[in-house]
Amino acid sequence: MSGPRIADRLGLPLSTVGDVLRRHGVGRLPPLLPPPPIIRYECERPGGLLHVYSKKPGRIVAGTIGHSITGNRAVRGRRQTTGWEHLHVAIDDASRIAYAALLPDETAASAVGFLGQALVFLQGLGVTVEAVMTDNAFCYTQCTYAAMLAQHGLRHLRTRPYTPRTNGKAERFIKTSLREWAYLKPYCSSAHRAGALAPFLTW
Repeated sequence: MSGPRIADRLGLPLSTVGDVLRRHGVGRLPPLLPPPPIIRYECERPGGLLHVYSKKPGRIVAGTIGHSITGNRAVRGRRQTTGWEHLHVAIDDASRIAYAALLPDETAASAVGFLGQALVFLQGLGVTVEAVMTDNAFCYTQCTYAAMLAQHGLRHLRTRPYTPRTNGKAERFIKTSLREWAYLKPYCSSAHRAGALAPFLTW
């Protein structure tokens, strides 16, 4: 039975029932349906599929260390007014070679420019990209992005809505980047953090 049904049956406040359920570790009902099976896939050769994604780390204010490093959400500092940077990443499905860049926004123009840079980077390694996978963010659904893909003869695969695991390789790389680069230590400025990106990618 759910918490509201138990509270109704016993004539107790819902908050009291919720406290008791949480105390005994049964505050949440298990899902009624089993989780979907994990479908793992990997392209046979480099360039078969390029995973593209973006994330917004906050800009750094001198003298302020955010909760991502301290773990203390009670101290907000001045970060709320500093805005965001936009980390765009591209991961080759077969080789896991990564290319990333910090851009000022996530508009279609920035997404197109980043894709062009990623293609040049991979071509320098002898990799020819055949398909690109993105989510359904606004910057990836615009005509300019579609035109860029068509110009290079690339197929565009999109993830299912609210299903981030479909683009899991990019999601995992973003998480690793935040933990081992962006939030690894207190940087004195956003420029200082940006300068540490290339060494991190090489490492």
